[in-house]
Amino acid sequence: MARGPSSPSSRASFRALRHRNFALFFWANLVSNVGTWMQTVAVGALVTARTGKASWAALVAVAVFLPVGLLSPIGGALADRLDRRRWLAVGNLLEAALAVVLVVLSATGRASPAAVTFVVFLAGCVLALLIPFQQAMVPDLVPEEDVLGAAALGSAQYNLGRVLGPALAAVVIAVSSYTWTFALNAVSFFAVVAALMAMRLGRQATPEAEATAGIWSQIHGGIKAARAEPGCRAAIGLIALSAFLAAPFIALIPAKALLLAGDGGDKATGAVTGALTTAQGVGAVVGALLLAPLAERFGRHKVVVFDLMAAPLALCLYAVSPSVITAVLALGLVGATYIGILAGLNTVVQLRAPTEYRARVLGLYLMALGVIYPLGALAQGAVADVSTLAAATIGAAVIMIVAVGALAIFSPATLGVLGDTAAEPAVAESSTATTPT
Repeated sequence: MARGPSSPSSRASFRALRHRNFALFFWANLVSNVGTWMQTVAVGALVTARTGKASWAALVAVAVFLPVGLLSPIGGALADRLDRRRWLAVGNLLEAALAVVLVVLSATGRASPAAVTFVVFLAGCVLALLIPFQQAMVPDLVPEEDVLGAAALGSAQYNLGRVLGPALAAVVIAVSSYTWTFALNAVSFFAVVAALMAMRLGRQATPEAEATAGIWSQIHGGIKAARAEPGCRAAIGLIALSAFLAAPFIALIPAKALLLAGDGGDKATGAVTGALTTAQGVGAVVGALLLAPLAERFGRHKVVVFDLMAAPLALCLYAVSPSVITAVLALGLVGATYIGILAGLNTVVQLRAPTEYRARVLGLYLMALGVIYPLGALAQGAVADVSTLAAATIGAAVIMIVAVGALAIFSPATLGVLGDTAAEPAVAESSTATTPT
């Protein structure tokens, strides 16, 4: 989008907060994300410390994110036909109930790795259905010219939760127990429910054909729409590449923390995990807030391509970091560049997907991320168990650098469609023609 005189790039990421509905959404989700990241750190540290294996850390991540890959297309189809606000509220209440289950397991001494992982899997299933509802709502909360800033703010908010949540988790685990981290997360979901009830939104329009079509017909229509739009097609392919080769570092943070903590035990591993996750979050917040101004100045294409190359380089630095301090600094850089990939590619889909297919195309995007990321995490966790964690991370990073470089040389058009141009009318019309009846 072109920069207007009333919207200087230095403030581009903050304009969306002027809109009441988005501001409510932003602050409530920040509270919820703080709680979620407290629980994420607690679960990862608990399972890894009790098993001593990187593969268990990866398995917990799989339990959370594999449902996102498998169920997001269904969530996207539902989000294009159901009231998004109402079902987001119901979903958050379900997530609160599952957090209470973790509280009970931990308080009664029954929080075995298998039991915790199963509950996390159920929470991942709920999350998988909710994410398309949440992301598809964003363009309904702000005008078109603020969608990029809203997407960047959403990424910043998510990662600010990543900063505050792990820091609070480290404190709570050190002075109390894992039980309290789960309890605080359960309470945090009610902030989102309250914000959703306070929003002033018009009735969500759903075409009659969409309201009566079957779920699988709707998903098929979304696949056709994504395939017809070059920017959406490229974004989905690139997020799959990044998910397999770069994203697994997130699942393996507890394994890196275990190496850095040495013989410090559960609490030391939890504290280092919190420090590393916080460092990634700080970097991600900075990177997210810089995304909109940099994209307005240089273009989204250049910014996203830069991050696609810079993130794996930063991962190599993180992999060879010998101490907590150096790992924290390196992971901050990883967070800043990796969020540029996520937010940049997500914004491409938000702006270029035909409006009536937006949630479904987002569901496919999330499917690519949710399915491929756990597979990459399992693969790198297995490699780390038989060799070293550094070898697994560096090997994947080098492959990603080569792959992106090959695209830039041999298929520049694949990267060129990541610019700011919205979907052409002809593409939208072509996609609309595939509306299931």
